[in-house]
Amino acid sequence: MKDLGEAKKILDIEITRDRSTDRLWLSQENYVYKVLDRFNKAEVRPVTTHLAGHFKLSFKQCSQSPVEEQEMSRVPYASTVGSLMYAIVCTMPDLAYAVSTVASSCQI
Repeated sequence: MKDLGEAKKILDIEITRDRSTDRLWLSQENYVYKVLDRFNKAEVRPVTTHLAGHFKLSFKQCSQSPVEEQEMSRVPYASTVGSLMYAIVCTMPDLAYAVSTVASSCQI
């Protein structure tokens, strides 16, 4: 075993320290950019509110016909939600409500 110095990154989580103020920051910015790129959403517009209060999802919005189900089978919905859940658990709890609302709206 050997000492490699202060950790700067672990499990794709960047670690930033400010010893003068005793502060520590954890960031998954690069991970989120990779997820956006993977699901072809790299050009989305950022918003300050993750999910508006009036936003409602229902089972009526889920695919209703076999044609819609076949079309939606090509959408990596479960992978997208799972990738966002990893970010929630590690460093972004502010996304929890939005992702849980989307995750519970339709069966994935």
